[in-house]
Amino acid sequence: MTIFAILRRTRLRLALACPLAMVAIMLAAPVGANEFDLAGPALRVSIARGGVTLPLSQVPDLATGDRITLAIDLPREQGARYRLVLAFLRGATNPPPKNWLFEAESWKPKKASIVAVVPEGAQQVLVLLVPDTKGAVDAVSTAIRGRPGAFVRASQELNQAMLGSARLTAFAEQLRRRDAADAAAVSPQLAKSLGVKPDPACLERQPHTRAGCLTQGSNVAVFADSQTNSIAQTLAGAPADIALQLSGTPQGGFGYYSPYIGVVRDLARILGAFQSAQLQFIPALSVQQGATTQLLLNTVPSFRKPQSVLVAALPPVAPPALPPIEAIERRALCANRPNLLIPVAGAPLVFATDYARQVAVRVRTRDGQTRDFPVSADVAQGGYVLSAMAAPAALEPQSTGMLHGMWGFTPFEGPTIRLAAATGAAWTLAETTPLVVGRDTPVTLIGGAAACVAEVWMEHGDARLPAPIVEQDGDRLSLKVPLTGVEPGPVTVLVRSYGAEQAQRLHLRALSEGSRLTSFDLHAGDRDAVLFGTRLDQVATLELAGVTFRPQALTRAGVTDQLVMTTDQAAVGTLQPGQAGQATVTLIDGRTVALRVKVAAPRPTATLVSTSVVAAASPPLPITLTAPDIVPQNGKLVFSIKAQGTTRFTANTQIDIRALDPTVIKSVPVRLQDTSVAIATFVPEDALGVSAHGPLTFRVVENGAAGAWMPLATLVRLPTLTAFTCPGNGACVLSGSDLFLLRSVSPAPSGAARIAIPDGFAGATIEVPRATSRRLFLYLRDAPDVAASIPYPS
Repeated sequence: MTIFAILRRTRLRLALACPLAMVAIMLAAPVGANEFDLAGPALRVSIARGGVTLPLSQVPDLATGDRITLAIDLPREQGARYRLVLAFLRGATNPPPKNWLFEAESWKPKKASIVAVVPEGAQQVLVLLVPDTKGAVDAVSTAIRGRPGAFVRASQELNQAMLGSARLTAFAEQLRRRDAADAAAVSPQLAKSLGVKPDPACLERQPHTRAGCLTQGSNVAVFADSQTNSIAQTLAGAPADIALQLSGTPQGGFGYYSPYIGVVRDLARILGAFQSAQLQFIPALSVQQGATTQLLLNTVPSFRKPQSVLVAALPPVAPPALPPIEAIERRALCANRPNLLIPVAGAPLVFATDYARQVAVRVRTRDGQTRDFPVSADVAQGGYVLSAMAAPAALEPQSTGMLHGMWGFTPFEGPTIRLAAATGAAWTLAETTPLVVGRDTPVTLIGGAAACVAEVWMEHGDARLPAPIVEQDGDRLSLKVPLTGVEPGPVTVLVRSYGAEQAQRLHLRALSEGSRLTSFDLHAGDRDAVLFGTRLDQVATLELAGVTFRPQALTRAGVTDQLVMTTDQAAVGTLQPGQAGQATVTLIDGRTVALRVKVAAPRPTATLVSTSVVAAASPPLPITLTAPDIVPQNGKLVFSIKAQGTTRFTANTQIDIRALDPTVIKSVPVRLQDTSVAIATFVPEDALGVSAHGPLTFRVVENGAAGAWMPLATLVRLPTLTAFTCPGNGACVLSGSDLFLLRSVSPAPSGAARIAIPDGFAGATIEVPRATSRRLFLYLRDAPDVAASIPYPS
């Protein structure tokens, strides 16, 4: 069964070429050729560095001085003899010396293996199985030294193919073992962990056909990276600009497909013409399993002229690209919880390969020592599982742990995680939280480790009812006690925590509360008003001077209810400022309560007259904003408003502003032209903070009365662009900081062929194609439908 769905879907083949007429290197198979589903021989490869020896399956990269031990597993009855060749390369334009090729005679036990040290300057490593034919090894050596660039390209592409194969194989293997319902349930997390996008129709099949559906034919599982949705669409006759988009994605396999996709078509076309009557080279895809590397072929080897030379790649000789593991859960995790899951994301190869090893959580204990607790990767849950943390009581109630381990031979540090440990501290009821019967009452408990609470329930008589947990943070636990239909009297709340043998019992008393009305805040001219009091959930209507108000949103501030009430009667406009009267409040059960009401003065109203933006200090590469109502965060916004109706501006007038977050409201300085026109000036990031963005609104506050919120502008955060270059005929490079503030870029004013910027992008450069419009159009995360722009370099 094929394991590399992308190669199958796109009929992708790798190509090498030799300048000699006597040697043909034919790695580019014709359209319609067989896929990588033919089992070849197996290799046994180990790498030694610094006194540590690892199998190839645990080595993502090689380094100068590494000791490579290489052998081939062939059956005893093997008839054809192969010479095992290990070749070091040093780049596309620098032919390797002859002594960088090592060979072994696989049929001779004492000469069947190769032991070689990675030389200084080596960048790629190839393994070749050459038929034992006179002059074949010399021909291969001459080919490599004559056209090193083709072999370098083959090494890069075979390595990236192996990484992609590992991800897709891990996905298919997980689903093969599950029934249809379980597969459908677990597939979203599998796809997220491994960075693939499966065909949903495949998940409904039986287990024995599901994996084949996901990796064969048109029902292909593709890499779900941020640059493309379908690798197949790109290579099956797609425009060149899409291929260029793909060619700009990062290497390394940590969630992005490799750059070779965008150029492999040209490679196959150019090098596929080289032929010879002696040899032909065929690619071998590596499947790493423990101590063995299985080779898969896409072409049947030939033992007649032209005889086949099998080509496989070892990891590149390069600095380690450590996995960018990110923590998903920002809240504290309970150290007492059995099989604690630490959710992580950002590095599919952590789940698809054995490169990450000796991974553990490092925690500092109360005595100042550090301890490591081993964890294991669980692709189906999308994180690392800590089976059992020994002696969690030795930890602080709130502490920090760090994921760390080895990436091959290189130590790496993962994200930090917050840990909570149950110390046996008793939960108590917060003093300001009364229990009131008749509704689900929010309650806050303090004193224990909130993250370690497994469940909470309430006992009242013979009834046992769950108390839903609303929030768990630090030593505070917010929940809702189900008091609907419960009579006043004693109730018991039980809190069960991980690691505790018994649940803690809190003996509380539920109180009754009647409807108590405090005030009715109504301004002349308003259709909405606010009723203050307690047990306002029992209010049905309020009638004042023939105008009936009905309940809308109910909120609670401390021990006081606030009920927004509204009316659609035009008669509300006849209520005058200062007018006093008695309102009748009707409860749901039919009772009525009288409430004295006085109509307040009208709320201040104003309209926006004009706005202007004074740009901040010019950045290295200025961004042009095309929409007039867009305000950069670091610009100075000046706007004027005009009073409406009876509103008159005074020295006590205030103007409040806010952005997307309604909890952040700031007053800005005001200057009066006269009593009807006011001018305000502010810098958004100074007033609202560096994270503020989205629609800006303002309101007028006069003598404590606040007007309605009115639209002002749209606040956007801009990246700092430092350079934009277009070298040669290749892709252009945009450099700067805070590039995650861009949602996409486009070379066309219409927004066509947009290149999406990944969420949380932390890089300093992005590649964009050239365009004839002479401007690059930027779409911001804070205003995705509005295009900003910068000029292309001249």
